[in-house]
Amino acid sequence: MSYAITPPAVPSLPVIGSDLRFPVRRIFCIGRNYAEHAREMGATVDKDTPLFFCKPADAVVTDGADVPYPQATSDLHHEVEMVVALGSGGRDIPVTQAEGLIWGYGVGLDLTRRDLQAVAKAKSHPWDVAKAFDHSAPVSALRPAKEVHLGADTTLTLSINGEQRQLGKLGDMVHGVAEIIAILSTLFELKAGDLIFTGTPAGVSALKRGDRFHAELTGVAVLEGRVA
Repeated sequence: MSYAITPPAVPSLPVIGSDLRFPVRRIFCIGRNYAEHAREMGATVDKDTPLFFCKPADAVVTDGADVPYPQATSDLHHEVEMVVALGSGGRDIPVTQAEGLIWGYGVGLDLTRRDLQAVAKAKSHPWDVAKAFDHSAPVSALRPAKEVHLGADTTLTLSINGEQRQLGKLGDMVHGVAEIIAILSTLFELKAGDLIFTGTPAGVSALKRGDRFHAELTGVAVLEGRVA
């Protein structure tokens, strides 16, 4: 097949313990999935109507590359999250079958232009410009699901310049991973290569140029980098 322009490269993530890469198709995110974070943002949790948004696949930053400070903002915030990578998909997936779709796990940052988000909220506009900008999704290497054992006490942490900013347990999530997958599959046809950011604990705050971050899903994956 011939194309009118050169096709863009396929975004991908490294795999722990392998030379293979995981191709990224879409990035789905759930908001307000930790009650304490919702409260710090002046919001409430609506368990019956989860809040979803998307980022473009090429927003991923991988392999320890610097994260460029984005244009059009003076208030860039970090939100550390567990990332779930799907190896298969479907529609209307039962909760009992959802975990069978998972290929692997990682940790990532849902970077947010908080000032632009505040404007969007005030005007009841979509959040795209606040969430779906270039380089807004740094993600670690993925660990295959068969090597991962998660529990309610598994911790998610983020340190900036050696100082801990965020700490949460997976058991604090309003919607668990299987439930998130099942609900998403009623809204979209999920497919292999999809990533799901599963929400952030409290403690979000601003990043500056030169800041170094260390995010960790304990026993699973580590993400380190610098804001340039």
